[in-house]
Amino acid sequence: MFKQLILLCALSMPLVSYATAPFSGEISTQALLSDYDKFNEQYKAYTPTTQDIALMQKLEGKELIVLFGTWCHDSEREVPKLIKLIDASKVQLASIDYVAVGYNKQDDAGIAQAHDLQYTPTFIVKQNGKELVRVIEKPTGTLAQDLTQGL
Repeated sequence: MFKQLILLCALSMPLVSYATAPFSGEISTQALLSDYDKFNEQYKAYTPTTQDIALMQKLEGKELIVLFGTWCHDSEREVPKLIKLIDASKVQLASIDYVAVGYNKQDDAGIAQAHDLQYTPTFIVKQNGKELVRVIEKPTGTLAQDLTQGL
């Protein structure tokens, strides 16, 4: 029995040593869509409505922080929708930061921690540094509706 346990441990070592953590840190939309097939597939598959495209204009001049995981199925569904909505609406944001986090929901720069990230994805709309809207994990309506609620 002991020999079998040692053998099992020895055989599983290469699996452990080759496991890599998911990407974390800031990433561009171009890199996200070119390096992560599921994000690109969802981007191509999503067609925003005319109403949602119009709603996105309420974000004009606002700051947007997108905290997500490249490993997260909710992020794979929602982040490409946001990118498509921004592209289709041509809204001019003051800034937009896409920050990928690891399984521990942290990034080296501390952006996720500074924004009290609990679930991925989390979309934060700010103006002059003040948080106006937070959409967590899955919108209750459409993403555009939730991002612009109360603006």
